[in-house]
Amino acid sequence: MSMAVETFGFFMAAVGLLMLGVTLPNSYWRVSTVHGNVITTNTIFENLWFSCATDSLGVYNCWEFPSMLALSGIAGLRCTNIGGLELSRKAKLAATAGALHILAGICGMVAISWYAFNITRDFFDPLYPGTKYELGPALYLGWSASLISILGGLCLCSTCCCGSDEDPAA
Repeated sequence: MSMAVETFGFFMAAVGLLMLGVTLPNSYWRVSTVHGNVITTNTIFENLWFSCATDSLGVYNCWEFPSMLALSGIAGLRCTNIGGLELSRKAKLAATAGALHILAGICGMVAISWYAFNITRDFFDPLYPGTKYELGPALYLGWSASLISILGGLCLCSTCCCGSDEDPAA
C-alpha cells in the first residue's frame, strides 16, 4: 500500500509542479473587455511580466513591464546511488520531497490568491479610476495546480509517517 501511495504522490506532485510551470507564462491572469460600438471591441489581458491588448480584428499590442527581476535557473540536485539506499533513507528522502512540494503548493496558493485579491479589490472599488479587470483563467489553473502539488506532497510525506508495509528482505 505504501508503494502505491508513494507512486501516486510522486505523480500528483509532478503534475502539480508542471501545472504551476504552465500557469506562470500564461497571459490571462487578469482580463478586461472594453465594448465600444459593434465594430471596435478591445480585450486587455495581463500576466506578471507583460500587458497585451487586442481588438476585434485580431491585432495584438503587447508591452513588457520593466523589471530587474530575473528568474534564476534551477541548480539541480546530484542524486547518486538512489537505488542502493536503505528503505529508511528512501522514506526520509520521500518525506523531504513531499515537504518541499507542500511548500511549493502553499507558495503558489498564497501568490495567486494575493494577486486575485488585488484584482477583486480594484474591481469593486467605486473610486478606482483605472481599468476594471476580472479574474483570468490562469488563476484558476494556478489554484488547482497548487492544490494538486499540496496533495501530492501529503502523499509523499505519509510514506515516512505511516511506514512501509513491505518486507525489507524481499
